Amino acid sequence: MPYELYIALRYLRSKRKTGFISLITYISIVGITIGVAALIIVLSVMNGLEREVRSRFLGVDSHLRLVRQDQEPMADYQNLMNRLQGLPHVKAVSPYVEGKGLIKSREQQTGVLLRGILAESATQVTDLAKNINFGQLELGPTTAPGEPELPGIVLGFNLADRLMVTVGDKISIASFDGLFTFGRMPQLMQFRVTGYFETGLFEYDDAYAYISVPAAQKLCKTGSSVTGLEMRLDDYEKADAVARIIRQSLPPEYRPLTWRELNPNLFAWMQIEKWAAFIILCLIILVAAFNILSTLIMVTMEKTREIGILRSMGASQSSIQKIFTFQGALVGILGTLLGDAIGYALCRLQQVYKFFSLPTDIYIISWLPVDMKVLDFVFITMAALLISFVAAVLPAARAAALDPVAALRYE
Repeated sequence: MPYELYIALRYLRSKRKTGFISLITYISIVGITIGVAALIIVLSVMNGLEREVRSRFLGVDSHLRLVRQDQEPMADYQNLMNRLQGLPHVKAVSPYVEGKGLIKSREQQTGVLLRGILAESATQVTDLAKNINFGQLELGPTTAPGEPELPGIVLGFNLADRLMVTVGDKISIASFDGLFTFGRMPQLMQFRVTGYFETGLFEYDDAYAYISVPAAQKLCKTGSSVTGLEMRLDDYEKADAVARIIRQSLPPEYRPLTWRELNPNLFAWMQIEKWAAFIILCLIILVAAFNILSTLIMVTMEKTREIGILRSMGASQSSIQKIFTFQGALVGILGTLLGDAIGYALCRLQQVYKFFSLPTDIYIISWLPVDMKVLDFVFITMAALLISFVAAVLPAARAAALDPVAALRYE
């Protein structure tokens, strides 16, 4: 062990003439511990929230979409589907038709966002079937005693609640697509409710309705064309890589959209919030670092005579600087390691026992999610150690600059 480190450890453990210095040292360690633990907990919770929100969105939406640059309907989609299914990482492809309209029940009417899908292939692209909490995903022709055959429709839970309908009820939809084109009249169709879906995402549950592709083509007057194609990948993180392959292999009139591009504002906001929390909580560590600085300055004043003795015995300026740098760094290391341990323990307890719950009428999940990442631990640990080291440099340099003769005369 270098003698500089040995002396630094002795100074750290020794009783001080002024008990106030020891108190500030303990406060510094506690401050760094609280700051590091808080950073780990907050970032892990935000990672968990991001993971849950992402999984909800990817449950009702695809990993990747293909649309036309001019937003016109896609006529040659069968050929495109065959080409896309041969690409690496693509597990399933399904066409869809999007539109908007006015949906009306016996009691209420409201606007609706329509999504025409093929139930057989769409269930391989999204988790819509898993989100059906009442009824079933039946979009084909349905019958009822004494009533005509009608195509099925699946409504968002909140939308069905506002319309005051249940499974088996009839609703009417008037399409707005093409309404302002000269010579075209709104298309009106009747449907029979076959189920509700609930994703936990208000914008989906309150506004979306699923019908079959043929019914959507008729309602939106797109002929045999579709709005675009949806894709499920074997790994959603490969979406950007697959999008690059699509841009290189397909004509420029087609545009791939990744799941991040489909929800840009949400995920950008979550990243900004995460960095804001990191910066704010770093201030706790910064305050503790100032305590380290003030502690070392006072220790330097208390140990001035001993510094003079060390210098007279042959210790160099760099050795004196190392002693006090080591002392400040040891405070930072101790506080950081304690913070890492406490942060990990609390996050792990929440993962296993779910102590902290959330009101389900406000949040999309019933418990506080936690997702610990190794890179977060490394980044927080390095940041805390760097701040502690920088805080120790100034008083260490001041101690090294003391004149040995003047230091020996210091009372």
